[in-house]
Amino acid sequence: MQTRYLRVDPERPEAAALEEAAGVIRNGGVVAHPTETVYGLAADVFNPAAVRRVFAAKGRPPGKALIVAVATREDLARLVRELVPGAEALMDAFWPGPLTLVLPRRTEVPDLVTGGGNGVAVRMPAHPVALALIRAAGVPVTTTSANLSGRQPPVTAMEVRSQLWGRIDVLLDGGPAGSGTPSTVLDMTSPVPTLVRVGALGPDELAAVLGRPVAAPESAAETARTP
Repeated sequence: MQTRYLRVDPERPEAAALEEAAGVIRNGGVVAHPTETVYGLAADVFNPAAVRRVFAAKGRPPGKALIVAVATREDLARLVRELVPGAEALMDAFWPGPLTLVLPRRTEVPDLVTGGGNGVAVRMPAHPVALALIRAAGVPVTTTSANLSGRQPPVTAMEVRSQLWGRIDVLLDGGPAGSGTPSTVLDMTSPVPTLVRVGALGPDELAAVLGRPVAAPESAAETARTP
């Protein structure tokens, strides 16, 4: 596969480059792009063939859920069956930002994206390039880190290039990504909100917004399913 390299301004990404990358996503391709945490891989979540290409590019084991990125809360209607109590308060506090919420999925979301579970992991990235790309594509996209499985998530385009060149369609270089710390993942489908992954946000910050504690993962097996 020939990878196309596109450089964009990280604050005001150029429309032509965004539209080229967005067209690749709409046509079933995979695009690497910066977020406020790390570089991610974007593909149309409603296109199973495109999602399989994400797994293949990373060498990621099948059956492991992927995080989905949205640009607006209106996008949630295509993914989520209902907003459970506390979800909107967390979105008000931390979106856009490094918080992923696992919410009850709609049946239209492919099992390949959710790992066959009843929830879909969703976040809204706080990066101008990521948000503009999702808007231009017109669909929610995957946002798993743009690295080979088991390797350190990349924070620069050159780190993505060293691992995934020739395995993805487009590398959208918007300069360095953010902190390098992944998003915190909170499962809201359980009676008690449960941390699946501690990342940029800690449990005390989430509990302060919810007005109640959040639970730690119940088992190592649950941690292993981290998106």
